This record gives sequence, C-alpha cells and structure tokens, in this order.
Amino acid sequence: MKSAVYIVAAIAAAGIVLLINTTPDRPATSEQATTPAAVSVASSEPMTEAGELTLEVPGMHCQHACFPRVQETLQSQDGVSEVALADQPEPNQLTVKQVIVRYDEGFRVDEALQQLQAAGYDATMMP
Repeated sequence: MKSAVYIVAAIAAAGIVLLINTTPDRPATSEQATTPAAVSVASSEPMTEAGELTLEVPGMHCQHACFPRVQETLQSQDGVSEVALADQPEPNQLTVKQVIVRYDEGFRVDEALQQLQAAGYDATMMP
C-alpha cells in the first residue's frame, strides 16, 4: 500500500513541476513596472526618483563584521541614504542575508553592485 502512495505522490509532483515549467510567465503588474527597484541590474542609468530595494548578499556571513563592511561600501555610493540589515528571525544569527538600501535620485545600482563585488561580496537584486 505504501508503494502505491509513493508512486501517486511522485506522479503528482512530476505533474506539478511540469505545469510550473510550462506555464508562461505572468506579465509584471503596473506597480512592479513603475517601481524604480524593478530596473534591470544591468542598467547603467541612474535612478530617476528616490526608492528602496533589497539586495541579497550571499557572502555576508555575520552581523558584526560582514554587515558593517557591506553597509559602509553601499553608503559610500552617491545617492544612498540608508542601508539596513533585513529583519532576522534569530537576533544573534545572520540567516537572512539581505540588506535594504534606501536611495535618492541619481543612485546607480550597477555601480553599487560593482563596489560590493570589489569588496568581496556578490549581490543580486530581489524583486
């Protein structure tokens, strides 16, 4: 009986994966399309208005040495008004390796990502 349940579960899982992979991507909502943070990472154009974006920084391993270095690197960029560590489920553990960047008009995402990489941290924008 267990074998039959496992087979049905495997077939269902395969069907779900197939459905997800064949479903066309949904178009961006109007809110996503107009949010400055939705700009492509490859864009070298400065932001035209103030906003906020979240960066995933997988190489950031601790709150006490890595985060301050990431914060300092980002705050040295023109247009950055604040860099904050994302909320952590455990106060003494860095499990969510994300920073929130608040920026002003003129901020250049590509330059900030290049500076992070030069400091030894790869980063990616979060949607």
